[in-house]
Amino acid sequence: MEKMNDNVTFEELLNQTLKEIKVGQTVTGTVIEITPKDEVFIDIGYKADGIIPANEYVLNAGETVKSKFKIGDRITAVVVRLNDGLGNVLLSYNKARKEIDVKEFESKVNNDTVFKSIITDVNDKGLIVNFNTIRIFIPLSLSGIPRSEDPHTYKGKEIKYKVIEYNPETNRIIGSARAILDAEKEAKSKEFWDSIEVGKQYTGTVTSLSEYGAFVDIEGIVQGLLHISEMTWERDKKPKDILEVGQEIKVSVKELDKENKRIKLVYDKKGPDPWSKVAEKYNVADVITVKITNLAPFGAFAKIDKGIEGLIHISQICEKRITKPEEVLKIGQKVNAKIISIDVDNKKIELSIRELEGTSDELEAEKNEETAVVPAEEKSIDVQEEKAIEPVPEAAMIEKTSETALVETEAEECKDENVEEAKEVVEEEQNTEETTTEE
Repeated sequence: MEKMNDNVTFEELLNQTLKEIKVGQTVTGTVIEITPKDEVFIDIGYKADGIIPANEYVLNAGETVKSKFKIGDRITAVVVRLNDGLGNVLLSYNKARKEIDVKEFESKVNNDTVFKSIITDVNDKGLIVNFNTIRIFIPLSLSGIPRSEDPHTYKGKEIKYKVIEYNPETNRIIGSARAILDAEKEAKSKEFWDSIEVGKQYTGTVTSLSEYGAFVDIEGIVQGLLHISEMTWERDKKPKDILEVGQEIKVSVKELDKENKRIKLVYDKKGPDPWSKVAEKYNVADVITVKITNLAPFGAFAKIDKGIEGLIHISQICEKRITKPEEVLKIGQKVNAKIISIDVDNKKIELSIRELEGTSDELEAEKNEETAVVPAEEKSIDVQEEKAIEPVPEAAMIEKTSETALVETEAEECKDENVEEAKEVVEEEQNTEETTTEE
């Protein structure tokens, strides 16, 4: 017996002290090394060390291989192959964890837990995530990824989700990130509408532009309306002249309707109301240079200053009768005008071109007529006529009137006296004729 023992080799003695293992067996060992390739080597009490490659364990969100496995840790794995080709026993951590993970997973699902996982794979239908050794599918429609974005760019990123369907018999597990996003958005929306008030300032993003204004996204909760009149005081400006889609701007709440979840905004760069200084800068009868900005059937609007416009009524454009402002004016034209009315409270200024000398076509025509060459004879006649109708001073007119009245009175008296004398002469002649006849 002793002789037999003397013939036993060291390898045979070593094999006698080591346990036997087989494929599919569960073994427990101690972590002895973690390689740069994230491979975990384990002493399993066998003639060869066990190795767990990176694809045989799963890292949850926020985990690293060195935080999951530490040197000296005791872990359990399942034998996949006795020789991995390099003399190591190939092990799977996932297979050993499966039963434990299922129990933990079911408990979390029943408690409506929010999971955090790394997206390990992406296909045309959705995302693949894992809870330890359990595989979960998140359809693209429930992923919360916008349609405009490529879902493949999300591989390796963390995602929060809830399990909305779990069938252990068919191993069908469906997750939804949208359920989390919707819940978070609802909570955020409630907080937003509870705290919003008129005058409160926000930073928003311009999402669209139109002729009448812009829509601004506020914190991803509400699309506020920013009317053109709340962007600028200048009426000749359009939204596209001031803002662009995607631009971040500061706005304040002008009006809000919490019941219907609507708000109207004011652009912070609009500035103070220019009408507040109109009374200081302008007075009635001032002559100013203005720019025609718009034409209407009843007149023309003219820009006086930034945010200040005045109306030139059609009757105040020129002295001659016109049917529409376009006959005399055009948009963009600069003209001189006289201020004839200022109403600061109602933000109205009335202007007149007509009241300025030499501004109408009619006056120009008269000027041309006055400066035209007149023949000598006609000019002489005109001069005589002008002299003949030369105006008489008022005092002279009064004196002349008095003299005329006196002359007329005297003429009447003379007329009466002549009539009496004529009567006497006739009577004498009649008497003479009668006397002659008798004789």
